[in-house]
Amino acid sequence: MSLEDTLYPLLKLYEAAPQPLKSLAGRAYRAIPSSLRYGPAYTRFQNEAREVELWDVETIRRYQIAALRDSLLAAAKAPFYAERFAASGVDPAKFEALEQLADYPLLTKQDLILHREQMVNPEFDAKQRLYITTGGSSGVPVGFYLHKGVSRPKEQAYLEAQWSRRGYRVGDRVAVIRGGVTSSKAGGGISYFDATRNWLILSSYHLTLERLPEYVAALNHFRPQHLHAYPSAALMLARGLEQTGLKLDFKLTSLLCGSEKLTAESQQYLEQFFGAKILHWYGHSERVVLAAQSRTSNHLHFWPTYGFVEFGEPDTEGNREIIGTSFHNHVMPLIRYRTGDYARLTNEDQVGWPEVSAVVGRDYEYLVSATGRRISLTAINMHDRIFDGLLAVQFFQEREGVVECCFQPGPQWQGNREVAMRFGLLKKLGDDFTLKLREVKEVEKTSAGKHKWLVTRLAIMTEC
Repeated sequence: MSLEDTLYPLLKLYEAAPQPLKSLAGRAYRAIPSSLRYGPAYTRFQNEAREVELWDVETIRRYQIAALRDSLLAAAKAPFYAERFAASGVDPAKFEALEQLADYPLLTKQDLILHREQMVNPEFDAKQRLYITTGGSSGVPVGFYLHKGVSRPKEQAYLEAQWSRRGYRVGDRVAVIRGGVTSSKAGGGISYFDATRNWLILSSYHLTLERLPEYVAALNHFRPQHLHAYPSAALMLARGLEQTGLKLDFKLTSLLCGSEKLTAESQQYLEQFFGAKILHWYGHSERVVLAAQSRTSNHLHFWPTYGFVEFGEPDTEGNREIIGTSFHNHVMPLIRYRTGDYARLTNEDQVGWPEVSAVVGRDYEYLVSATGRRISLTAINMHDRIFDGLLAVQFFQEREGVVECCFQPGPQWQGNREVAMRFGLLKKLGDDFTLKLREVKEVEKTSAGKHKWLVTRLAIMTEC
């Protein structure tokens, strides 16, 4: 197991510690060789991510068949999959061609919510599992298990490989404007220094024109080489600088933008404004598939060695659902997992590097505080357990500073957890919000029957 996974349960304690203690502990931790921090799997996946770009189609096909067979065999040991595979008449031991995967049943988010514990491979005990939750991009909360010593080192290696396409090097100074909570107060601090990674963590919750000078001062003092941000946060920063005339007195090497949709127009604007290249990518907490812009194209290309991607039937607009099967997580493989995200394909090739021009959805959705702060729902949707046990969550807002959270309980939900959910949400929203919680039998859906993460009556722009 990696040291990173061993210490993961202490992460919140580290983040809550005073800055001098964080800096001291972080620098000591960063001095440990990465092979020890992340474990041997990290080096393996570093090499794999570097080498796969040189593989031919046949080499990729052989790798994917072997990886899929391993995932299917591991899944078949779990009661849920064993029953589903038997009912479908499939046998992982006979898996010999990519085309055979279509015979296996699809997996939904509801399956994860209702049958998670029955999907765990019993050959792995609790010490080898890492429990992760996500609110879900469509408002459906999901909890699942990763493989300790494998899943997170793999993710780190592949992210670094992607970022290197725009000049990133391990150890570079990075400013981060994503979902980090620096203060639960509207007037609280905007940043802290994470010495474990040489990153300056800036709040995406406090980024307003009034407080922009604090962000500029912090950035100019730290002088990062890269800005790792939600696209919405990067756009807010750029628009704010443009409107106020404030300036950064250093040049960025790159902007690293994930977790939200980034339009071609927004990317062009950000690249021109900051004078730096952008690396945009698509991924999700479940670690099933991963795609990123290539060295020469702004289209998203799916890594063939990270997981196996399929695409559902086209909808009326030609968009197709992303369906993924995970590699390497033998604790809880996800087989033909319906992500709920849709993409526009630019090629039909399932082997090699499947390419999409854009991932549809994941729009910029905001809650607005009484003081005018805009809180990205992507930030609210960070990984913790406040939504664990719920079937769906939906936010409703018709007045600034007042938010109603409707939640649909699942069979594992315990009513006494409502207090913890309120506390967790208010910590992220801040003290200039009034929060109402309401239990519902079913949250509001679109005409197509899809969950909506936010219903707002506010006349706010969805894009900066």
